[in-house]
Amino acid sequence: MISTGIAVKERERWLDSPRLRFAIVLMFCFGACGSSVSEQDNFAASRMAMVADQIESRGIDDAAVLAAMRVVPRHEFVPRQYQGEAYADHPLPIGEEQTISQPYIVAYMTAALRVKKGDKVLEVGTGSGYQAAVLAAMGVKVYTIEIVAPLARRAKEVLTRLGYAVTAKVGDGYDGWAEHGPFDGIIVTAAPSMIPAPLKRQLKEGGRMVIPVGRTFQDLKVLRKAKGQLVEEQTLPVRFVPMTGKAKQ
Repeated sequence: MISTGIAVKERERWLDSPRLRFAIVLMFCFGACGSSVSEQDNFAASRMAMVADQIESRGIDDAAVLAAMRVVPRHEFVPRQYQGEAYADHPLPIGEEQTISQPYIVAYMTAALRVKKGDKVLEVGTGSGYQAAVLAAMGVKVYTIEIVAPLARRAKEVLTRLGYAVTAKVGDGYDGWAEHGPFDGIIVTAAPSMIPAPLKRQLKEGGRMVIPVGRTFQDLKVLRKAKGQLVEEQTLPVRFVPMTGKAKQ
């Protein structure tokens, strides 16, 4: 039988032990954070299903693209009220009359660039920041431009918070970003009526550009630069928001 004095000392030692403090932290997390952990698990499961059912099943087999889209948390790039739909097979509003593209379109455009780790890509139209995050997750050096300042600030905050190394600025993407060119790939997420000349100049020889072109009816053009000229490789009917700024003039 332990004397009262020894029992008190044992209790004080236990109350001050790292093991108890760790147990208290665990109890708090399971009590206060349990729903959040479960929610993240649900998002992860939805992401796996999105890649399998919406992307792989439609023929996209680029391993780097698939791997990136399995890990980038798409729900973080949409407004909270739409997070439950983040992995659904359709675009979503992100504010300022702009949208985040359907997951399949993001995958298709990314795969069509045929870029690899270490390549340099210009994105015109940061939007939510999701496309930039997918490219960054592939190890690509991303330079992205957004003409709508509130969207640019919001995307930069999310990208930074999630740890994606992306160089971003507010500006008119029509002019590209010459100081960082030429680029191995250029991806445009808003539709001009014709391909801007500065983007043609800033694409590296052998590089690819993926860009929607047209007004009411648009084609997603995949082009390769060969001997200074853009050679069309494939198209897909799409619908993107129009490019603003100089593209409207």
